[in-house]
Amino acid sequence: MSTPGLTARYVRSDLRTTKGVHLALTALLVLSAFLMATGAMVAERLVGSIDRLFAVAQPPDFLQMHRGDYDPAALESFAAEHPEIEAWLVEEMLDVDGAALSWQRSGTGASGDLSESVMDNLFVVQNEEFDFLLDETGAIAQPDPGQVYLPVAYQQRYHLQAGDQLVVQTQAEPLVLQIAGFVRDAQMASSMSSATRFLVAAQDFQALERAGGAASEQIVEYRLTDGAAAGDLQRAYEADPDLPKNGQAVTIGMIRLLNALGDGLVAAALVLGSLVLMIVAVINLRFVIRGTLEDEIRDIGALRAIGIDHRQISALYLGKYVALTAIACVLGGALAVLATAALTRGMQASYAAAPVGVFTVLTPVLALGVLAAGVLVLCRGVLRRVRKTSVVGALVDGSTLSDRQLARRARRGTARARRHRLAAYRGTRVNAFLARLDLRAQARQWALVPIVFFLLSVLMILPMSLLSTFESPRFGTSIGAPDADLLVNLQFSEEIEDTRAQVLAGLQADERVGNVRVLATELREVPGQEGWETLRVQVGDHAGTGQEYLHGQAPGTGEIALSALNAERYQLTTGDTLPLRHTGQVSTAVVSGIYQDVTSSGYTAKLPGEPSTGAAGYAIYADVTGNVDPAALAAEYTDRFPTASVIDGEEYLGQTMSFVTRAFGNVALLAVAFALVVAILISGLFLSLQVKRDRERMGVLSALGFSHREIIGQVRGKALAAIVLGTLAGVAFTAAAGQWLIGGAVAAAGLGISELQLSPNLPLAYGAYPLVLITAGYLVTVLLTARLRGDSPSTWLRR
Repeated sequence: MSTPGLTARYVRSDLRTTKGVHLALTALLVLSAFLMATGAMVAERLVGSIDRLFAVAQPPDFLQMHRGDYDPAALESFAAEHPEIEAWLVEEMLDVDGAALSWQRSGTGASGDLSESVMDNLFVVQNEEFDFLLDETGAIAQPDPGQVYLPVAYQQRYHLQAGDQLVVQTQAEPLVLQIAGFVRDAQMASSMSSATRFLVAAQDFQALERAGGAASEQIVEYRLTDGAAAGDLQRAYEADPDLPKNGQAVTIGMIRLLNALGDGLVAAALVLGSLVLMIVAVINLRFVIRGTLEDEIRDIGALRAIGIDHRQISALYLGKYVALTAIACVLGGALAVLATAALTRGMQASYAAAPVGVFTVLTPVLALGVLAAGVLVLCRGVLRRVRKTSVVGALVDGSTLSDRQLARRARRGTARARRHRLAAYRGTRVNAFLARLDLRAQARQWALVPIVFFLLSVLMILPMSLLSTFESPRFGTSIGAPDADLLVNLQFSEEIEDTRAQVLAGLQADERVGNVRVLATELREVPGQEGWETLRVQVGDHAGTGQEYLHGQAPGTGEIALSALNAERYQLTTGDTLPLRHTGQVSTAVVSGIYQDVTSSGYTAKLPGEPSTGAAGYAIYADVTGNVDPAALAAEYTDRFPTASVIDGEEYLGQTMSFVTRAFGNVALLAVAFALVVAILISGLFLSLQVKRDRERMGVLSALGFSHREIIGQVRGKALAAIVLGTLAGVAFTAAAGQWLIGGAVAAAGLGISELQLSPNLPLAYGAYPLVLITAGYLVTVLLTARLRGDSPSTWLRR
């Protein structure tokens, strides 16, 4: 009975009989398999791509950026005292303002400049020991004299090509370099990095240094025998007062995290989306299997009556769903291979082509295996009803329920009929009453629709809300960026105080500008595990910066505000005290507030007061008045003050988050598309089966005098009510718990964001998207029920 041949014949026969239902079910499984496999493959390719880049480029395990003079002997002494240091170097860099960089294409006459870039443009020569910049082939790039390698990010943004000319404006004559290619930078590939590197030959670097116009900067870099010890080395480094510290300190963990953030979000969103679709598929499978068993219960009873074992009967049904699942996994896996190639194209350009290995094949296979196992476990669970089915009940009553369950159902139906009197309703109220009564009587069956639309609305709204948050100006103030139209950054130089005075005078005299604030970056020392450690603080009036605080408020006299990572590092909360040492004098400050920050690696602090002479840098913020264009004003001030970096605030946030929004935007749109497709499939699948199951009931209503229009209206009303209920529940859940879900995931990433306030586009998230979802489901309902107009009521009463 259970031979493979018989099972195959049954599967073919059943699939031909109910093509529409099984096509919809297979399509749903294919979508789930596609997302599951794609998410797993993108994650595997991302890890492999970054690992391959890191293996060749060998980025530092710990680095300290610095501007100004430093003592090489102190660095030598520090390295000698720490045997865990495998190698170290000091990379000299020249920071050139983007306005001083332009490009030309001789063949077409196309040209442009890099003035819109908010990143520091650092010219370097190739390192000899580690931290290499790699060309497009993955080899260590070696430019010849007169050549330059630009970052891959600039190639993608400005559509640059090898052979173009890069012109560097200096205080002497312009330096013209030919673009030889584009480099992958393991250390500064992310847009969330504040700088990017240009690779030139040693003699061009020296020529640029002699010509003037570029600010000197250094990176002190360390490779360790054990990269996990980077945090310990950082604490020891910061505890040494003789070492250079005028800049950000970064560990290998933060470098890897920033590199993986954009595409990592893509992989996570795909996997979560696949889990949602898997739940939807499982719910629908359960509905389909139970419906099939109810439709064929007399056949099952006959088979049981002639002695066929329940396991053999279950095997027939299980074989069909095994076949559907296998087809879905093959199709979904094949589509995932194509999608992964498209989704990882930018990743391979920025990092490296990930090697193909055992895990490349094993990862999607395991992901599809999880999907298949989940589906088949559910099928086996539902098919247990075959074992529990009474032969007499199946043949006589045509039900899978036991005698006790049938009696209980009859009592409930009688009680319901007594509670509601049909005579009390007139006109259209009768149809509404019958539809409502039917929904209550068949609640278990109709529950599928609101559950599915609840999940689909979450799948549609949550990714788009997260994307809107990343693109929102409010997001900037929640991660440490100021709420300002203009940002002026002054890095350490011999003329920094004069430049600050000139920029301030210009802004304060400009009627187009108001609310000018100045913050100075200074260094303080605080007690750490190995003595006094360096703490970067911003000194000034923080009341008007728009900074949002997780706890507490902006610091006043005798107070300090800490970033979330610093508060965690020093185990402090609001109200605690923190000793501060500056120029040999020790004072105590009370922690007034804790805020989120992803700048300066997340380890920052804020102090009130007037800046002292010799600050490491200045940040000047201002707002424009009237209809003044901040971008045009920023360009004007850039021309007036070439040594200052003047940036449009909105452009700054957009470029900083572009690494995330560019990758995540495609996935958010994909989630919307998939939610709509699944809504159409599920509406069609459910209503096809439900209408078939309710034909006898519709025939009775027709015999009682109800018209086709009224019967169809009842079906549509039930479907619309279920769709609207599920969608609105999903909207409410997303509004109430979505922030908690997303915030927890982002906090676990360790970026210094412990709490994320979602900023959805309200008209879209809670208006347009739910309306589109409801419309899609209802249109399918209208199309399917329209076919009932041509049916004869007598056919509804036939079994």
